[in-house]
Amino acid sequence: MFDKKVIIILFLAVGFSLTSFIRSQPSKDNKVDDAFSFNTIENKENGVVVLELFTSQGCSSCPPADILLEKAKNEYPENVFALSYHVDYWDYIGWADPFSNKNFTVKQSKYNRKLGYRGNYTPELIVNGKEHLVGSNRAKVESAINKYAAKASPNRLMSQQLDRVADKVNFNYKIEGATKGKIIRAVLLLNERTTEVKRGENSHRTLKNSNIVVAEKYLEPGDNSIVGSITIPKIVKKDEKLILMLLVENDNADITGAVKAVI
Repeated sequence: MFDKKVIIILFLAVGFSLTSFIRSQPSKDNKVDDAFSFNTIENKENGVVVLELFTSQGCSSCPPADILLEKAKNEYPENVFALSYHVDYWDYIGWADPFSNKNFTVKQSKYNRKLGYRGNYTPELIVNGKEHLVGSNRAKVESAINKYAAKASPNRLMSQQLDRVADKVNFNYKIEGATKGKIIRAVLLLNERTTEVKRGENSHRTLKNSNIVVAEKYLEPGDNSIVGSITIPKIVKKDEKLILMLLVENDNADITGAVKAVI
């Protein structure tokens, strides 16, 4: 008969191995050359491409995906809507990501249940709420951008009013296209920040993250407009640039329209 202590140790070891596999999915394209450029979009229809990256400063496989997301953001400023959601399940390794949020882990889990994928992993990229891929795989990211940019988006949003007053951002947007059964996700993003990581898998590395989600809320749209506000959290410094994104989602969490503005 096996010793109970031996059985417990074996069980924990297997569990840890499976957890590590689920949480970190390094791609074959795990290194990103800073000098590369994406190919030009073909068959462009000005379709929106919303890239939601689930990442962490505590994950050694994530920096290449962070770089790739910034590349896509900069090279496709009209079509690509880049969002960086920092999850909290890497914090226990030794480095508490200052942008991590348990709600973002929950958001990732909901996406994976919808897409039929068991468990969460980083770096995971969700595209328009419809598919997922490893966020550091340049070829797949580029293919997804071309795929969705070539499709006309059902909804368009146009600014009527946008201002930043004290710790709030107020907005009023006109919406074109059907809004029945849809909801608006208002997201506030920090344009970029550089962090010196002192512990964990990225210990002694200086990481730059861009389009970091720092606040979000859901709002019910009117017949053809959305009016609301979102609070700027204290983690944002006075001189840091912010981006407001409004994403239109249907009842299946597919994204049907988007707009962004620097504030």
